[in-house]
Amino acid sequence: MLERTLDDEPTTGPEAAAGTGPVPHRADTRERGSFCYAQCSCGWRGPARRARDRARLDAGTHTEQAGPGGPGDDSSVPPPGGPAGAH
Repeated sequence: MLERTLDDEPTTGPEAAAGTGPVPHRADTRERGSFCYAQCSCGWRGPARRARDRARLDAGTHTEQAGPGGPGDDSSVPPPGGPAGAH
């Protein structure tokens, strides 16, 4: 019999939405045009940034503050420095 590990848990799709287990937070950065943003496997997405290091910081802060994961537990985690565009 095969054992399931945390890495086997679905991060997207109907299995994740059905709440079959915690969704691990795996954030990385994506680029769109001249902007970069952080995106997580839980569905969270950070604000568009011109500086890649700020997007990486958003991703790191999200995974630290969001905890071990779970559907819908990330909505209260704002990006560092407040909402997008706030200076």
